[in-house]
Amino acid sequence: MTQLPVAAPSPAGPVDADPGAAAITTRGLTKRFPGGQVAVDHIDLRVPLGSVFGFLGPNGSGKTTTIRMLLGLVAPTEGAVDLLGAPIPGGAAAVLPRVGALVEGPAFYPYLSGRANLARLDAADRTVNPRSRVARIDQALERVGLSAAAGKRYRNYSLGMRQRLGLAAALLRSRDLLVLDEPTNGLDPQGTREVRALIRELAAEGATVFLSSHLLPEVEQVCSHVGVMSRGRLVTQGTLDDLRGAAASRVRVVTGQPDEARAVLTGLGLDVVVQASDHVSATLGDLESERVTAALVLAGVGVRELVVERPDLEDVFVSLTGEGFDVDQ
Repeated sequence: MTQLPVAAPSPAGPVDADPGAAAITTRGLTKRFPGGQVAVDHIDLRVPLGSVFGFLGPNGSGKTTTIRMLLGLVAPTEGAVDLLGAPIPGGAAAVLPRVGALVEGPAFYPYLSGRANLARLDAADRTVNPRSRVARIDQALERVGLSAAAGKRYRNYSLGMRQRLGLAAALLRSRDLLVLDEPTNGLDPQGTREVRALIRELAAEGATVFLSSHLLPEVEQVCSHVGVMSRGRLVTQGTLDDLRGAAASRVRVVTGQPDEARAVLTGLGLDVVVQASDHVSATLGDLESERVTAALVLAGVGVRELVVERPDLEDVFVSLTGEGFDVDQ
């Protein structure tokens, strides 16, 4: 886990509640490595305040490099970053105490227990009251399900337990923004469900959550907004519903007369994308499915089943990038 710098306390109080406000903004953000490799290519990212933002893309698409630039851990080649209204890195000292982060997996002292590791991190934070340290650590351990293993040495933790401890470190104090890079990595299905529930809790408490993932269920189940990365570029961003709506629905007609059905669909101006021995599928567009049904019946085509297939996030991703990615878990 990458630890963020600790700085002097920032003014107390809630973040800007303006619905148009952004927790994260980038302008032309670019990272070019020696040798000419462009890992992140002029992205203009906007994460609304109070959202759960899914930063989606296959491994190697530039997600982690982007996160490291957002947090001031890597200097961009070009472009600018604002985090909670402050420029990064210039305003890092004031804003980073309000940010919790889990980046590229956790790293702790192997011979110390989970609790002792958290105590060292908490002691380094000059913005919190040391008298309430034990309570903060207990609460963080409980939230990630590690209370029973708090006294166990870190070197004996499983991968999933290490990931949970990294999350606990990010939750040692109240945060306005949480930046989580693949937070369910190494967790079993039950642990994955618990982390997703925790993300919902944090959002309900008012935190903005920036969740980087290559897993569709993780994004679809907890996120309100999505940004899609492909080969270092941000190909789209918006609400989850808007992105789903960007991909055209299809109508699927199950029939024993596929040739006749195709002719009817084509006559309606639909683009037929699949024809098989027992069904025909076409892009529906703005045409109402009732008109398709009526046209088929009037043409004497026997319809066994007619289904409107709404696009899911995978359909949107493939249509935007031409790439597949890991949809397991």
